[in-house]
Amino acid sequence: MPREDIDRIGNPAYALDMRILHLLSQIPDATGSGKYVQEMIQQSLNRGYEPFLVTGVPKGFKLEDTPLAGVIDPGHCLFVRFEDRDLDFKVVGMSDVMPYPSKVCSELTAGEVVAYRKVFERVVAKAVKLFAPDLIHSNHLWMATAAARRVAPDIPLVTTCHGTCLRQHHLCPDLGRSLLADLAGIDRIIALFGQQKQQILELLNLPEERVETISGGFNQQCFYACSDESDQETVRILYAGKLNRAKGVPWLLKCLAKLDDLPFHLHLVGGGSGPEKQQCLELAAQLGKRVTVHGVLSHQQLGDLMRCAHIFVLPSFFEGLPLVLLEALACGCRIVTTDLPGVKELFSGQTQQLVRMVYLPPLQTIDSPRPEDELLLERELQEALAASISEVQENVEPDFTAISELTAPYTWANIFQRIALVYEQAISR
Repeated sequence: MPREDIDRIGNPAYALDMRILHLLSQIPDATGSGKYVQEMIQQSLNRGYEPFLVTGVPKGFKLEDTPLAGVIDPGHCLFVRFEDRDLDFKVVGMSDVMPYPSKVCSELTAGEVVAYRKVFERVVAKAVKLFAPDLIHSNHLWMATAAARRVAPDIPLVTTCHGTCLRQHHLCPDLGRSLLADLAGIDRIIALFGQQKQQILELLNLPEERVETISGGFNQQCFYACSDESDQETVRILYAGKLNRAKGVPWLLKCLAKLDDLPFHLHLVGGGSGPEKQQCLELAAQLGKRVTVHGVLSHQQLGDLMRCAHIFVLPSFFEGLPLVLLEALACGCRIVTTDLPGVKELFSGQTQQLVRMVYLPPLQTIDSPRPEDELLLERELQEALAASISEVQENVEPDFTAISELTAPYTWANIFQRIALVYEQAISR
């Protein structure tokens, strides 16, 4: 590629006719890596790139039923169809609990792993032949990305690590080791925060310059603050995410049940599956009229709800970089969250009036606390929630100037400008 074209990649004043194949191993839903890929496709279009998509989907999937409807040309998409003609098992989730029916990666048989690899290799190879991409942007340091490296060794490959793939390397070490050689051949990797970058460097034994730290962003058209003139008599608390134990939802619900002397109403947003979702719903029911269960919401609906909320709470035991915190903060919510590594990097130096972090002691497993720490965790979360509720009742306004300064670098347009520079590095390898 001529030097003048490479210069244009990193310059927002220009658009470059570059074809980018986006790769995601699972359905592009409205959370996590699915939301990330949707934004990457939209930002690619905004910048003048031509996006294409390969993704795994369940039986009966229709592109028109997703947020990508009207965004990407259906003729620019190829799908790996699970429980269908490609693979006879459910979509393999990057987390062990997904907001839709899925198969746990650690439960795949040897035959299913082989079939998974072969199908993704075949579909990615077909996409390369059909779409002739200049660059592949994959998600997760896991099987689909390894397949892309094998069948397209000469196409620049950029991969974003969302954290859940590192969790799978921990849960499925034998399978993980079988992928390391291919993953080490990725041209550039995007980590969401500093500690994650160090984990990637150690896992793949890479030179530091091959891994760039770039957080995710938020959509400022959906997530923005406005004045709230309603009374503070009932404090509105919002949780949005998967309904499972790793996100700390049962812990949150049990804590709120013990704050029965405080005037709050919980809005519970998100999906889940299996017994963990059922446990969350049963605990929520015990709060009676003090909780509203919304299910999964669109970005616009979630933004509307955030602007009505006083406090956003994320009691998670494991995260990559939770973009939902940026979204909530941009909408003017006070934040109560566990002090996960990515959270501490993002909100270091912020006052408790904006962000209250709940101390998280060393865990028993990668996403569950030790039984002896549960009373401490409960007390810490209850105190943080009670303090934030009191501030709302006392009409203590969030510092909107500080919120604006903190969130401004994380709009998707600003984040994608940095990602475009990583594309340049990969192409000019």
